[in-house]
Amino acid sequence: MSKDQGGKVRAAFGTRTVHSGEARKRASNAVTEPVVCTSTYAFSGRAELADHFEGRIEREEYGRYGNPTVRTAEQKIASLDGAEDAVLFGSGMAAITTTLFAFLKSRQHVVMTSDCYRRTRQFVTSYLERFDVEATLVPPGDVAALEGAIRDGETRLVITESPTNPYLRVADIPAVAAAVHRHRGVKLLVDSTFATPVNQRPLELGADLVVHSCTKYLGGHNDLLAGSLSGNAGVVSAIRDLRGVIGTLLDPHSAYLLIRGLKTLEVRVLRQNASALRIAGWLEAHPLVERVFYPGLPSHPDHEVASAQMSGFGGVISFVVKGGLDAASRLVDGVKIPLIAPSLGGVESLIEQPAIMSFYELTTEERRAIGIEEGLVRFSIGVEDPDDLVDDLRQALEKLARYPA
Repeated sequence: MSKDQGGKVRAAFGTRTVHSGEARKRASNAVTEPVVCTSTYAFSGRAELADHFEGRIEREEYGRYGNPTVRTAEQKIASLDGAEDAVLFGSGMAAITTTLFAFLKSRQHVVMTSDCYRRTRQFVTSYLERFDVEATLVPPGDVAALEGAIRDGETRLVITESPTNPYLRVADIPAVAAAVHRHRGVKLLVDSTFATPVNQRPLELGADLVVHSCTKYLGGHNDLLAGSLSGNAGVVSAIRDLRGVIGTLLDPHSAYLLIRGLKTLEVRVLRQNASALRIAGWLEAHPLVERVFYPGLPSHPDHEVASAQMSGFGGVISFVVKGGLDAASRLVDGVKIPLIAPSLGGVESLIEQPAIMSFYELTTEERRAIGIEEGLVRFSIGVEDPDDLVDDLRQALEKLARYPA
């Protein structure tokens, strides 16, 4: 147990993953949170209707506006993020897009680091312009450029991601927050999917809002889609209201799976941190690996920043195989434990070659222009034994050495 700033006793993080947000007494004396599967909610009569609509009682009204199972998951995530409140959506992109629609109106402006998730960039730069919202992309790690891009009176939101995909760049969140908050009315949103609240809590570092693709580590089992937004209660409430209008609510079955996944979040992520650090170091020493991108390694450009603001470095490693596209493909085809699939953060290790999966539609020249190398491999470490994962990589790399193209 620890105490918060107000002196109240606060359970440790691992305890909160298991118990926060959940009532002690549950329906039918169940140990697990029940799945409330209903499209609408009944009222006892006129008096209860009046109490609800006039704010004297809190209860659900209609399925698009909320659900008890979803609300439990939201409260658990808010506790883990250190937020006043959180709101859940049907995917990480639903969380991002709903939040942007809630914040922005015509002739306003967004600043975003150029290494944010590509679909977020696509939405901001291609779709929001239809609503006369302008966007400026700035290089990662350049706090001065980021602050210089802010337009007083026009910029409403600054968006960054930390760590990023696929090169795991780590934003100096306190420095970025300080720069953003020198400008009145501008909020900082951090996508902290890769870090999770186990390794990094952006709100404690100065961010105003934090988003997670709960599909990844928070769910942790590659069996659900979900996204969350955490922050100030008033802001979250406004975003929740918009969610009820446009219908991006998470379904109760997925919320139940998310609650289950959150209970083991700390245990899973701590193991993935340790395995990834070991495997990243092993890869960096291998003669067929040109470069490894992992913030836990001193060779990473943001190692010092990551060491200062993160308690662990995550479970994703990106590395470049010597020999380019074909060599990377042969490595990915040659491993036996990881599954070839997009996404990350689950108990199963996943491996992919960004050039022919995430960026398949681009030409070689277009990929190079945005920094995606042909020999790049992204490896999401699961909870398998790290010795087995190293041995698997070893045999795949030995095949490359024995039978070069």
